[in-house]
Amino acid sequence: MPPLPFTCEKRPASGSAGMVVTNAPLGAAAGSEMLAAGGNAVDAAVAALLTLTVVEPMMVGIAGGGIAHLCLPDGRHEIVDALSCAGRDMHPTMFEPDPDAAPNALDAKDRRNLVGPSAVAVPGNLRGWDLLHRRHGRLPFADLLEPALRAAARGFIVTPYLNGAIREHEADLAADPEIARLLLPGGRPVEPGTRLVMDDYAETLRLVQREGAAALHGGALGQALVDRLATGGEDAGAVTMADLVDYEARLRNAIRGTYRGHVVVGPPPPASSGVHVAQMLNLLEGYDLRAMGFGTAETMHLLAEVIRVGFEDRRAASGDPDFVDVPVARYVSKAYAAEARTRLRDVGGTGSATAGRESPDTTHVTVADRDGMIVSATHTLNGLFGARFMVPGTGIIPNNYMSNYDPRPGRALSVAPGKRVPTSMAPMIVLRDDRPVFALGLPGGVRIFPSALQAIVNLIDHGMSLQEAVEAPRLWTDGGPLELEPAYAPMRDALAARGHDVRLVPTVGGGMNAIAFEPDGTMKGAACWRADGTVIAQGGGLARPGVRFEL
Repeated sequence: MPPLPFTCEKRPASGSAGMVVTNAPLGAAAGSEMLAAGGNAVDAAVAALLTLTVVEPMMVGIAGGGIAHLCLPDGRHEIVDALSCAGRDMHPTMFEPDPDAAPNALDAKDRRNLVGPSAVAVPGNLRGWDLLHRRHGRLPFADLLEPALRAAARGFIVTPYLNGAIREHEADLAADPEIARLLLPGGRPVEPGTRLVMDDYAETLRLVQREGAAALHGGALGQALVDRLATGGEDAGAVTMADLVDYEARLRNAIRGTYRGHVVVGPPPPASSGVHVAQMLNLLEGYDLRAMGFGTAETMHLLAEVIRVGFEDRRAASGDPDFVDVPVARYVSKAYAAEARTRLRDVGGTGSATAGRESPDTTHVTVADRDGMIVSATHTLNGLFGARFMVPGTGIIPNNYMSNYDPRPGRALSVAPGKRVPTSMAPMIVLRDDRPVFALGLPGGVRIFPSALQAIVNLIDHGMSLQEAVEAPRLWTDGGPLELEPAYAPMRDALAARGHDVRLVPTVGGGMNAIAFEPDGTMKGAACWRADGTVIAQGGGLARPGVRFEL
């Protein structure tokens, strides 16, 4: 393979006793602590995610939503759908479309579906993590909260990444005294290097330790959330205590596709990834990408066209399968790929960017234990700091998932009671000969599943190492402008000559993290430069029986 047009900024880690990769150092440390204490990958993943609600408060929280993909040692796959949904009192005309927004945009007048109490959907994260643990966890649930509790009560060091997130939405955060008191002391964003203590959230975590998910879904935390939402006047949210009590995380069957001798497994609708990653790989299977080369104009044009076609079909049918008929079997079939290849163009073109609105601000964890259990999980508040306020006395930041619905009635994404939000989350696991070889995922809104696609192509077609695959430059389009990351800048003119409206952007998607599995039991973990991604690998293990003491 010729030299790659980029240099990796991070290094992988290897071990055989466990692997935890998250987008913050203390998140990875929390998961690793659970493995060291005798827990399994589920314990580690839940502990990591709970700790990320502290150290990545802009990305994830117990009042958010997400999807976890579990591969069990016996080869079974389970998808835990903890996505947020519309409450029972929510309805298609609860928002007025913004008259100044672009056609088909999901913006509501006065940003009511984006900021404040009316932006909050029924949360699912805590229920989802509870379901994962009840089905497969090994340690007591209370133990999984200890690392998060320490980080909240003792404090943690603010990174430039967190500081930058606060600055991005400083004006909205300043409008809420409760969240401003924590994140904008003295009217300024907490500086990198500052120790941030979350006393109220520490008490919330202690309550969750004692009561589990019921603390939010029916208990005092839920009441505090409902009471805060009711203070919004005409902007009051419609989430009720009954919504919180009745919410259930759902088990769903994974979607499987095949690609050059591999099986690629991902989540089903409401997630787009399982369906459309399989579809796009089927399209690409008709081309010799290895011969075409990584980062060439030919390869990049093909990827852009394949992603465009994937988004065309996503717009035609995607969302909650209880409300939208998604032709899964058709989209993932090889016959459909042969038909869809006729839609690939020799010359790029520009259209409208109409992929919908999903915030790129999310987090992801990839975890594996020595017994063969793997968890790839993506969870979020939706936007940076969710609805951008904090529930008094709790430290809880609610989601703003209502911004993912169409504020107009009569649309596929219109608000309806109980409807789950669509998502591009892509917690993926790749198999060969019935054995896991890669697990990966990332944040990034509608750029998630095309980025996961590119990582899989990097690994299978271009023979990249795991570290190279997660750090490689990415591109993205939904049929409108073609976005390129900085390392692809030298290809701008060549792609423009092929008809693409090229835009250089700082990143396409967020911090990917991944694990590779070798036949000898060795695991390699990698995290990329787009977030505070950290890998912690474990090796060694218990003493040989009878080394000093007869058993």
